[in-house]
Amino acid sequence: MYLPPALLLLLSAQVAPAAYAFAPHRSLADATERFHRFAKRHSARFARDLRVVFQGLAVDQAESDPNASHRVYCVRPDDLSAGFGSNTTSTSPATSSATGSASASGTSSGAAPTATSPWKLVESHSGKNFFDGFSFWDLADPTNGAVDYQSQEDAESGGLIEINDDGNAVLKVDTTSTISGNRKSVRITTENTFTGGIFVLDAVHMPQGCGSWPAFWSNGPDWPTFGEIDIIEGVNDYTNNQATLHTASGCQIASNSTAQSLGISSTLIGGTNCAALETSNQGCGMRSDSNTTYGSGFNSIGGGVYAMVWDDDEIAVYFFPQGSIPQDLTAEVPLPETWGTPMARWPATNCDLDTFFKNHSIIINTTLCGDWAGSVWTASGIPGQETSCAQRTGYSTCEDFVHNSGASFGKAYWEISSLKVYQTTRQS
Repeated sequence: MYLPPALLLLLSAQVAPAAYAFAPHRSLADATERFHRFAKRHSARFARDLRVVFQGLAVDQAESDPNASHRVYCVRPDDLSAGFGSNTTSTSPATSSATGSASASGTSSGAAPTATSPWKLVESHSGKNFFDGFSFWDLADPTNGAVDYQSQEDAESGGLIEINDDGNAVLKVDTTSTISGNRKSVRITTENTFTGGIFVLDAVHMPQGCGSWPAFWSNGPDWPTFGEIDIIEGVNDYTNNQATLHTASGCQIASNSTAQSLGISSTLIGGTNCAALETSNQGCGMRSDSNTTYGSGFNSIGGGVYAMVWDDDEIAVYFFPQGSIPQDLTAEVPLPETWGTPMARWPATNCDLDTFFKNHSIIINTTLCGDWAGSVWTASGIPGQETSCAQRTGYSTCEDFVHNSGASFGKAYWEISSLKVYQTTRQS
């Protein structure tokens, strides 16, 4: 987006505090330096504010011109790029693409990768070394699922993990016909932790079907003290993704929040209080308006890219279907302010992110039944699950279905092209 210099000066004057104006007792160099520091701190929020203003103008224009585009891009100024050290962890050969082979086709969207980005790649998982840098959880499921999580050695020998011919990582659920106990599955956690960043998962398939409860999420120590961010989550036959924050007491979104006021493409689920222990662990969730963002809906379009942005101003979740992945992500120079409307967004206004979110590990898992999937086994009227799983399967409980219908879990697998993490400076 091009903005005339005069307009930029006018807008800058509106957002800069009076203390940054030139005064007789301040030198030009001093004022310039002070304004530079101010702009550096507030440019991301300023860019978002500009985007909201001009999106409003675009909507007005579209009402008079049905062929007008509703997407307006503002590009981060080049002078915000920051220096970066060599603290990068990679589990695959260097590549110029942020996606696997399944993401290479189609037309990308977003800003052209000519601008620099302050976000630098600090960890990457893809290809034959995808599982390097992950630990395998082999303890009981904390969400009371009917699963037996496997060690890496057992998951490999049991055929539950592999790198397929496309170079994608596959994480499966055991499909043995009948079992007497819990069904074998996989849960992996990054060995490194992160405070803030952009977390990008490129997947061509995710688990689907009754009984399943997959998730791509991040979690801090001493839950819920340092927070949980659910990026991809749902259960059973749901087709609309739900992103959720679970926190300690004191984090919330404004009580009068709406999808419109937050600027999201989702519906608020479960209220505005994010405190896990005050909401029976419901947290503050947002369910996507799209039925191709989760489960069978996600798989029907060949998957896509989820990106979670966690900075000083907000936590936000974006989804891009395959063929519509921003060029800056493909080029590994993410410019989130150009990505348009997020699926979900939690501003820092009523939740101090520095207090409630720290030292997160990234987790990918598939549990079965448990506290959520099991509790809504008989529920209906949910996007993708118009009739209940009890009716669809003929089993009265989720656990009976898991024990006696192994073939039904043939589609309960993740196929992941890559997982990448970006930060402005390395923070664990």
